Order: sequence, then C-alpha cells, then structure tokens
Amino acid sequence: MAPPGPVRAAEPDGATGARIKEARKAAGFTQQSMAAEIGVSRQTVIAMESGDYAPSVYLALKVARVLTSTVEELWGA
Repeated sequence: MAPPGPVRAAEPDGATGARIKEARKAAGFTQQSMAAEIGVSRQTVIAMESGDYAPSVYLALKVARVLTSTVEELWGA
C-alpha cells in the first residue's frame, strides 16, 4: 500500500514545471488562487512548478482543465 500524501517525482522535471508556471500565469492565477481552484495547498502548486511532484491522473486532469490546457501539453507526454 502506497503511503498517503504527495508523491515525489522520480527525477525533478524543470521543463514540466516551467510549462505549468507559464500556463498558470497566462491564465491569471496566483499560486494560491490556483491551489484553491484545484483543491490543493499552495505548496503542492510550488512542487508541481519545480517539477518535484508527480500528481495523480485525477489532479493532472484538474490542473489541465483549470489552465485550459491538456495533460499532454503540460506534462509533455
């Protein structure tokens, strides 16, 4: 059974983090407002933007929807 809580990325992915940060700013969100919109802490948004957090598929879809993007565009699948 996996431990509860955030899952750290196997290796930090700065390119993904930069895409998320750019999309967030383009959408007019602060880290705090985006966190509130997707139901996570500001620290989780910071971790995604640093590429140090591997969100669940559900959370990745929420992020993409809020940022009017796709998971593939943000995470580079």
